[in-house]
Amino acid sequence: MLITCDLHIHSALSPCALNDMTPNNIVNMALLEELTAIAITDHNSCENAEAAMKVAMGTGLVVIPGMEVQTREDVHVVTLFPGIEEAKAMQKHIYDTLPPIKAPKKQMEKQLIMDEEDEVIGQCDKLLNMGSSLSVEEVAELTLSLGGVAVPAHIDRKSMSLLASLGFVPKSLPVKTLEVSMYADKEEFELQYPNYRIISDTDSHELGLIGMVRNELDVETVSAHGIIKVLNTAIA
Repeated sequence: MLITCDLHIHSALSPCALNDMTPNNIVNMALLEELTAIAITDHNSCENAEAAMKVAMGTGLVVIPGMEVQTREDVHVVTLFPGIEEAKAMQKHIYDTLPPIKAPKKQMEKQLIMDEEDEVIGQCDKLLNMGSSLSVEEVAELTLSLGGVAVPAHIDRKSMSLLASLGFVPKSLPVKTLEVSMYADKEEFELQYPNYRIISDTDSHELGLIGMVRNELDVETVSAHGIIKVLNTAIA
């Protein structure tokens, strides 16, 4: 079955996202854009993913829990999981490997944890815009061990990307999919990396960007499991 999805969206938990990126606003915008699936991928945390999943129940929209992990090499990796428990397990690993320093008050005030009614129920005191001590390979392997998929994010960017930090895609890296930003020439990267699936996501930090680019995926089941399976499968 062919579906459309935007798999890199930040909520108000990410310090660089707008406060109106609430669970309800994100889900309703995705529905307006007629997307089949989205992923909530805040920086180094999944604390708003469950609320968005609850909002989407009964709507037909698949909400995949995930996070955008920053590795010790300053590579951003989108990690997606089949369920919230696997995402929370990954979050624990990431929290344990972030710098052991509390975020400044001004940053904490931007890291909003919300419930399914869009009520602020807390603030994350972690330095979510800092790198974990895990390497990009460790992040990918850990994600796979939890039944998820790791996708190096916005590889076309000149900072915080696999190509910017390492200069190449290591053959030992257990990934089958690479992401480019919504501003990149996707076909150019498909030609350059023919052995990888190339997806383009919005990396939305504001509501108006959701769905501006979208991926078409042919899945066996319209679910987080089905999408993860495709992204973890090599191109024939």
